[in-house]
Amino acid sequence: MLRVSIANPYEYPLEFQKLKDAARAVFEGEGVRACKVTLAFVDNPHIHRLNRQFLNHDEPTDVLTFPYTDPGAKALEGEVVIGYEIAKEYADDRKHDVSLELLLYVIHGCLHLCGYTDTDAAGEREMRAKEREYLTKLNLPDIA
Repeated sequence: MLRVSIANPYEYPLEFQKLKDAARAVFEGEGVRACKVTLAFVDNPHIHRLNRQFLNHDEPTDVLTFPYTDPGAKALEGEVVIGYEIAKEYADDRKHDVSLELLLYVIHGCLHLCGYTDTDAAGEREMRAKEREYLTKLNLPDIA
């Protein structure tokens, strides 16, 4: 069973079902049979604090991923933390709706939970290709 929940402590206007559907599309597409994943949408100070604490990066960011199980575990567990305010800024700059930017971040974070990395050029190319694949599967425009 693919269990995806949403944490929205700052009560942002979110399209809960679309966000969950995007996460499930990635997990199904990557062959995940069981998962328990939370998508958390937070403000800049919150994600900045987490970014500094866990990655030693002293700035807010778009997506942080926290896997709670090892790759290959029977059930995938983890959390994808998404910077809502960063998504809003990027969406405004790129002239599209924040809901689309948030869907991209969900896809990106779920790919990280599935083991993809973007720490080098080859990994980044692979992640962008996968993001585009899932945007297409979800009938969304290519903003990756």
